[in-house]
Amino acid sequence: MSSQSQLFQPLQIRGLSLPNRLVISPMCQYSADDGLANDWHLAHLGKLAQGGAAVVFTEAAAVQRCGRITHGDLGIWTDAHAQALAGIARFISSMGSVPAIQLAHAGRKASMQRPWHGNGPLDDNDRARGDEPWPVVGPSAIALGEGWLVPSEMTQAEIAQVVEDFVAAARRADNAGFGIAEVHAAHGYLAASFLSPISNHRSDIYGGDRAGRSRMLLETAEAVRAAWPDDKPLFVRVSAVDGAPQGWSLEDTVALAKDLKGLGVDVIDCSSGGILGSATAAKGPPPQLGFQVPYAQAVKKEAGLMTQAVGFVLTPHQAEDIVVKGQADLVAIGREALDDPNWPLHAALALDADQAWEHWPVQYGWWLSRRAKVLQALRETTATT
Repeated sequence: MSSQSQLFQPLQIRGLSLPNRLVISPMCQYSADDGLANDWHLAHLGKLAQGGAAVVFTEAAAVQRCGRITHGDLGIWTDAHAQALAGIARFISSMGSVPAIQLAHAGRKASMQRPWHGNGPLDDNDRARGDEPWPVVGPSAIALGEGWLVPSEMTQAEIAQVVEDFVAAARRADNAGFGIAEVHAAHGYLAASFLSPISNHRSDIYGGDRAGRSRMLLETAEAVRAAWPDDKPLFVRVSAVDGAPQGWSLEDTVALAKDLKGLGVDVIDCSSGGILGSATAAKGPPPQLGFQVPYAQAVKKEAGLMTQAVGFVLTPHQAEDIVVKGQADLVAIGREALDDPNWPLHAALALDADQAWEHWPVQYGWWLSRRAKVLQALRETTATT
């Protein structure tokens, strides 16, 4: 390992020593059967684990059946769901990566179509496929938009039940062999909808000012931290800004991050948006490279805890630059890894952090290191003729 690349320096978080700073971001596959992982998830996540990232996240796993985004979402609301994920976690670990799970509840953005069926609210076409809509919940009875289901406003007892279900899901995830848990509080899903004044119009202790709107997430994080083993890191993913007038702001996120740090959260995973639409099919002009990195940088600097940058990180040198400049401690990639599952391994080569192909699974590296020598000899021969 080269000492020059900061991206490929180890990072200690609680009891975990990560070999590098690269993370595979949670990416919904919409391919589970009543929340149960199957061969697709094993192949998908296993392939990404072979690619050399320090951490490989599952997609969002719903802590309640009604908390799925679509009928195809992963779940972890029963022991059977955890058992279906245990083999996947075991394989990820065998590849030298840390298996991580994102615990989630979709809130008012539940009961959606799979993206390739429209990415909107379930309709008659979905019913014909057997995908019936189900009732959704939220902090207030405010629909995501025209044509979307109006959520029922959650009672305080229902909020307490969700917190309990996050805790139960964390315990299942621990038993299944996951090394990192992340509470999903971004993209307009349940926790994010409590945070945002756009979607939370409550007048009780879970609404009103920022402290009230943060209560549901803080109670969840505190309870999950207490149930999650002390030597295992806890992440929270946030939308650092709603990106909408009078919405959640970066100033709000910094204040929230300070509170989360006090509860034992180790890393803030800084995304953005989603309060008014899909998190996977954002409208508007294309984003700039690393457009969310400044959020991770601000939280890291002002709240004083580790952050993870994500969003439009396309090249190894871009990821390296984020770490070198101290903008974030971890860099997550998503769709780039779908295009090239070996992106982290290729990044190590590009940054001279693996000159001997030692980071690759031995079954691949043995062949590719010899191929590299042949290709180099061919280049040298061509250059002299």
